[in-house]
Amino acid sequence: MSGYDDRDGQIWMDGKLVDWRGANVHILTHALHYASSVFEGERAYNGKIFKSREHSERLIKSGELVGFDIPYTVDEIEAAKQEVLTASGLKDAYVRAVAWRGAGEDMGVASARNPVRMAIAVWEWGAYYGDAKMKGAKLDISKWKRPSPETIPVHAKAAGLYMICTMSKHEAEAKGCSDALFMDYRGYVAEATGANIFFVKDGEVHTPKADCFLNGLTRQTVIGMLEDRQVKVHERHIMPEEMEGFEQCWLTGTAAEVTPVGQIGDYTFEVGALTREIAQDYEKLVRS
Repeated sequence: MSGYDDRDGQIWMDGKLVDWRGANVHILTHALHYASSVFEGERAYNGKIFKSREHSERLIKSGELVGFDIPYTVDEIEAAKQEVLTASGLKDAYVRAVAWRGAGEDMGVASARNPVRMAIAVWEWGAYYGDAKMKGAKLDISKWKRPSPETIPVHAKAAGLYMICTMSKHEAEAKGCSDALFMDYRGYVAEATGANIFFVKDGEVHTPKADCFLNGLTRQTVIGMLEDRQVKVHERHIMPEEMEGFEQCWLTGTAAEVTPVGQIGDYTFEVGALTREIAQDYEKLVRS
């Protein structure tokens, strides 16, 4: 497949559909130099974007958290997403909405006079971890830590927060792993590079408390599904050594959906019944 810059189709950009190959920005775009960008990753199933409005609301909130106002309302973003999805002709697709500080009068750290721009692209994207949904993903443990809320707006889906994700995932892939697991600044288990994590022990589920990383929409959905099943969910701080006693593990995220984990570092997990059932129930839910 050609690179993402060389495809047929259209991208919604600053209020209108433009040719895919023409959806460009200037080299002195502020976000390229200073990471002044926020985004959303969403999936459409059977032509309907799952939790679309919640994603649009979070995009606006992320912009506010990093200091800029996106010049579109939730309703306008919703209409734009539907417009580009329809134009793509795809029913099952990945949807990427992104807003950023563009090129303007400022090119230092401060950029209050630069316009805030926005784009939405849609493309086909299969299983994020390949065949891991059957046998379980293998994760490395990153040397980097999820930062303290005192150092960066950790609850924004902001481009700058993904720098260590890219670095960690590259290092993991070089070791034959699918992804990497982060600890947080205190040493607790946090999340993978683009997905939240869940563990199972004695029929109960344990997941890190989302106090220094994004409380994913898929994470919230899965917690609700577990509670509907009367499965006890513990949202708490988890020490790394506790992983030795957990029986099952899975990741959640828009791209990852619900993906079983078979190994993290030296710790191993079975792809057990609860993991498989939650993955199947999630698949049914998003297509309902």
